[in-house]
Amino acid sequence: MATEMTYLTAAGRSTLEEELRDLQERRRPRLIKRLREARAQGDLKENADYQDTREQLGFLDGRVQEIEAVLRNAKVVPASPAGDEVAVGSRVQIQEIGEDEIEEYQIVGSAEADPRAGKISYGSPVGAALLGKKKGRKVTVKAPGGEFTYRIVKVN
Repeated sequence: MATEMTYLTAAGRSTLEEELRDLQERRRPRLIKRLREARAQGDLKENADYQDTREQLGFLDGRVQEIEAVLRNAKVVPASPAGDEVAVGSRVQIQEIGEDEIEEYQIVGSAEADPRAGKISYGSPVGAALLGKKKGRKVTVKAPGGEFTYRIVKVN
């Protein structure tokens, strides 16, 4: 089975490493303690606290495995790659044609994407349309909401 390369900025890698430490060193030990306490209460089939804690532990362990896989396959990219071409890690200002507002995004890998924080995946419709383009260039984005044309105002 081929493993997909994951792109992360150094800050994104650091955030995932911090979450992993928190899960392994703080949250997992708490859940294990709760599980022991719930187990001591007796009948496990009728013990809602035991069942709930086991479920939470399962979700936590799944997240740990997910983060470990991302970090294992991560390629760290510069937060602001050199050059005037949009790449993973670039911060890009774009303006929709016919609109006044300038939007700013950082192009990141899917594991780090957070559109509300201005971080979009290079695989998203906007991210994919911007990759490899330079300042001043117009790009057309085909998104679920329709087709949009943007002008690249700035790349850094």
